[in-house]
Amino acid sequence: MTETRFSSLRLVQFRSYGKAALELDGRPIVLTGQNGSGKTSILEAVSMFSPGRGMRRAVSDEMACRRNKVGWKVSAELVAGGRGWEVATWFPGSAGRRVEIEGKAARQVDLGRLLRVVWAVPAMDRLWSESGDGRRRFLDRLAMGFFPAHSEDVIAYEKAMRERNRLIRERRRVGAWMDGLEQQMAERGTAIARSRRRTIERLKAAGKESDSGFPSARLTVISPDGGNGNTEDPKELAEALKLGRHRDFAAGRTLVGPHRSDLLAVHETSGMEARNCSTGEQKALLLSIILANARAISEDCGGPPVMLLDEIAAHLDAGRRDRFFSEILRLKVQAWLTGTQSEYFNSLGLDTQWFEVSETNGLSTVVETKAPSRPLPQG
Repeated sequence: MTETRFSSLRLVQFRSYGKAALELDGRPIVLTGQNGSGKTSILEAVSMFSPGRGMRRAVSDEMACRRNKVGWKVSAELVAGGRGWEVATWFPGSAGRRVEIEGKAARQVDLGRLLRVVWAVPAMDRLWSESGDGRRRFLDRLAMGFFPAHSEDVIAYEKAMRERNRLIRERRRVGAWMDGLEQQMAERGTAIARSRRRTIERLKAAGKESDSGFPSARLTVISPDGGNGNTEDPKELAEALKLGRHRDFAAGRTLVGPHRSDLLAVHETSGMEARNCSTGEQKALLLSIILANARAISEDCGGPPVMLLDEIAAHLDAGRRDRFFSEILRLKVQAWLTGTQSEYFNSLGLDTQWFEVSETNGLSTVVETKAPSRPLPQG
C-alpha cells in the first residue's frame, strides 16, 4: 500500500487567511485554537482537492478573504500513487473554479482519481435525525471515494432534473425534449444507484474486519414511496419517469429517481434505527462508517484517504476518543483534526504534528507548535 498525504499546503486570500503555509511531514495533524480562529477553514481548503463544493458546500465567491474579495487560491504538494504531485485550485473572482494538476488544466473529477478525501464535521452529528438530503450527500461522498466518476453522474443527473423541473413548472409538455432529459436521468440515475449499492456492500465487508470497538451500522438505501428510485435498469427508470409525468406536473417537481432515496442506518447489535439512538451512539455509528470507509479505500485504491475531522471529540467519551485515535494511527492515514481543547488529543502526542491557529482583527494565522508529551499512566 502506498502512502497518500499532503507534504505542503498554501492558502492565498482564502476565508480569513491572507496568506498561510503549512509544511507537513506525513503524520496526522492537530489544529487547536479558539472558536472562530480559522481551524475549519484549513480543513475546508484541503477539501477543495476533492470533487464538489467542499466540506462547507459554499459557493466559490463566499470563500474569498473578507478583507479583499478578489478571488482565492489553494495549492499543495502531495504524495499519491507512489510519486509527488503539485496541485492547485482557485477562483479568480469571476467565472468558475479552476483546477490544475502538474501545471496543466484539469477537472475536479481528476482530483478524485488522484486522492480520496473523507470528512466528518459537526453538522453531521445530526445526520440521522434530520432530512434525507444530508444522508444522500453523505452516501454520495462515500461513493466518490470508490468511484470517482460518481461525482460526474450526480452532477449530470441533477442538471437534467433541474431542466425537467423547469419544463414542469412552466407547464411545457414538450414530448421529445422531455424524453431526452428523462433518458439522461435514467442513464445517470441508475449509475448512481449502482455505485451507492456497491459502496454499501464494500462498507459492510470492511466493517466486519474492524476491531475498533465502535458499533457496526447496517446500511440500506430506501425509496420513500417504494418506487423505482433505486433501480439499476435504465429502461425501467426511464419508463417510471414517463409514466409519472402527470403526477409530477401536479406536484411541480420530479417525484421518481435516486434524488428521492434515503439512507437507513440500524445499530447492528441493538437493532435500533440510528435516528432513535442516543446522541453518543449516533456519533459512534457515524464514526464506525467513516473508519470502515477509510479501511476499504486503503485496501481497494492502493492507498489510504486523507481524513478531515472537525471537532471530532464532541460527544465522545475518553475511552471511545482514544480508541478512535488509535484506529487512525493504525490505518496510517493523514488525518486533520481540529479542537478547542488540546488535551483531547494528548493521547496522540508525538505521533502527530501540531499547529496553533489564532485570529487577530479578522485575519487568521497558523503556526507549528511542539507536540505535548503523553501523560504518564496513573498508579
